[in-house]
Amino acid sequence: MHWNSAALRTAFEAEVANIEVFMSAPHELLVGRRTTHLSALNSTPNSDLSAPSSIKAGYAIVQTPAFSAVAVVAQKPTEEPCTCISGILFNGSSQWRPSPWSGWRRGGTTSATIRRRDLTFRTHLSKPLAQLFLPTQLLTTPEIHRTTTLQIGCAVAAILISSIVTRLLVLAHANSTPRPVRYRVPPPKLPETKTTVEQTSIKIPGTSAIQCYAPATGQFLGLVNPSTPDGIDRAVAAASAAQQTWRQTSFRERRAVLRSLMQYVLDNAEDICRIAGLDSGKTMVDAQLGEILVTVEKIQWTLLHGEKALRPSRRPTNLLMAYKRNTVHYEPLGVVSALVSWNYPFHNMMGPIVAALFAGNAIVVKVSEQTAWSSAHFAEVARGALAAHGHDPALVQAVACWPQAAGHLTSHPGISHITFIGSQSVAHHVAASAARSLTPVVAELGGKDPFIVLDSAAGDLARIAEVILRGTFQAAGQNCIGVERVIASAGAYDKLVDMFAPRVRALRLGPDADVGAMISDASFDRLEELIAEAVGQGARLLAGGSRYNHPDYPRGHYFQPTLLVDVTTDMRIAQQECFAPVLTMLRAKSSSAEDMLAVANAPNFGLGASVHGSERDPAMGPIVRGLKAGMVAVNDFAAYYAVQLPFGGVAGSGYGRFAGEEGLRGLCNIKSVCEDRFGWMGIRTGIPPPVQYPVPSQKKGWAFTQGVVEVGYGDGPRKVKGLGKILGNM
Repeated sequence: MHWNSAALRTAFEAEVANIEVFMSAPHELLVGRRTTHLSALNSTPNSDLSAPSSIKAGYAIVQTPAFSAVAVVAQKPTEEPCTCISGILFNGSSQWRPSPWSGWRRGGTTSATIRRRDLTFRTHLSKPLAQLFLPTQLLTTPEIHRTTTLQIGCAVAAILISSIVTRLLVLAHANSTPRPVRYRVPPPKLPETKTTVEQTSIKIPGTSAIQCYAPATGQFLGLVNPSTPDGIDRAVAAASAAQQTWRQTSFRERRAVLRSLMQYVLDNAEDICRIAGLDSGKTMVDAQLGEILVTVEKIQWTLLHGEKALRPSRRPTNLLMAYKRNTVHYEPLGVVSALVSWNYPFHNMMGPIVAALFAGNAIVVKVSEQTAWSSAHFAEVARGALAAHGHDPALVQAVACWPQAAGHLTSHPGISHITFIGSQSVAHHVAASAARSLTPVVAELGGKDPFIVLDSAAGDLARIAEVILRGTFQAAGQNCIGVERVIASAGAYDKLVDMFAPRVRALRLGPDADVGAMISDASFDRLEELIAEAVGQGARLLAGGSRYNHPDYPRGHYFQPTLLVDVTTDMRIAQQECFAPVLTMLRAKSSSAEDMLAVANAPNFGLGASVHGSERDPAMGPIVRGLKAGMVAVNDFAAYYAVQLPFGGVAGSGYGRFAGEEGLRGLCNIKSVCEDRFGWMGIRTGIPPPVQYPVPSQKKGWAFTQGVVEVGYGDGPRKVKGLGKILGNM
């Protein structure tokens, strides 16, 4: 038999398409003991099976989470089948590897053991030959099912072990921390009569008050009087007075407050989500993920690891100063401030409060005018936890004010540190204002986060598509670390487009639907202009693209979920942050690190990034290292935010970090203390006679000090020479 059998060639090509391998070089398969290229199957005979012509051949595909393999089966009419595992493609590899079990074997079964990362996969080719010719029949033996079960079992075991360890840590802290105190906070007041605002704006004629309304429905929520410069002065003074006592509290006392706060959040999660959603437009599901989950994670991390981060830490010394003991202390700064955005009114307020209080500070939070109604209530939630343990609730101050008064806070001499979460344009004003009193600023600004899909992720596209949709449309796309750009090459691009188009078109808008409202309609003109301009330059609009007039909520601020593909890096929509429910797709020339990074790093942003592909993909490491970003999630989206890693970006996305150890320490005066290790023995620093003032001899003084340097930092012979200079010039 010759290998130019059309049926066999078709079978191999179907197999290659099935496992979605796309390579520029031909696939290499080891058949029998001879290597042949797939492209040459029409003309290349196999010497082992060249006669007689009555031989029949078939194939089977072996697929596991770690590798794919091709099994070739040949049979003469009068003999039992011979089987061979002819080639193995490990996930993430770019070429077929000859199998070590490539020899033909008699009998219908071949067993092979492959060890990858200490896992063993066993593959048995034992199906009847007739089944192997069926293109829909993949090799799915009990061994492979057991492998999948093993993987699931390992994952479950890892989760259980992690839960047990976390529980043990919690119990360890619980032994030194009182049980949480439950307390109550009255809900925010709503007008007795449910009405809709006439003007969907927070600033209306005839009053200086902030008009609060629900962006999803236009429901009027109330008026909030803005803080004045005098009011800000009073808030800073009250916080400063309360902090004088609070700074003396122990970590145990601070944990007690945070434990009660966490208990309140868990007990009242539904109310918190409802209030936050009403004021910001997000759905209840979006609020649970973006307001509750990340907040309790922040509190739990601080309970478990905060003290370790802020305990005095020892630092090394050197030969010349071996008699010294060096320690770094983390002391409270005093009153710190946070200027937070409206997209997550509960979490954005609680995050800075938790960190500030645990570091021993008081805090003044300047909340967004857009969510002033809910923020007043959320401030009382934090103050209630302090009061429940007998501490002064004045430690937490919340102010809502117009921009003119905000400058009074950012330049206030009583503020020791500012955390700013917002836009680039406002950040310039905040930084300039803070510079007047030399107040340090951490600026967390916008992003144009890329989501890179490598060709090696082609077998995982169903899961990846779900991650992209959640990362793009969560909170109507109003996320600083939301997915702004999906970047893929030929191996995944068109398939993702086909997956997204019907899904995005099917998304429903509304307060209780898939995608909630945007905070206002202020960005709608800009978004529509960017989309129309991109289409004019060659992009394809497959869904959405404009504002949406909701039939049930005519005063609501809705923008259609949008899918824009074939976007290029020179288009404005690929360079500017959308901060909206807009999914844009860009095509990279190839799945190489160089081509992917050329697209990903094009905008002047550098906040977060995601890259999906096989861990064995040679492009994975260079991409992670080469991304212009402060944070990178590998085979995930924004996971770094759920584990309290330091948060922040580079370039146009800001500077400094909050969260994690780095963020907590950033709210402290980092004090270096150098003291005598053997002071009780009288071993202390003295000034030797050759360098005492007035210096007796510059020549001897120079030689003496040179000897000191050589003893401390020279190599062996130089140290000896230096010691001689010291002794000879005393």
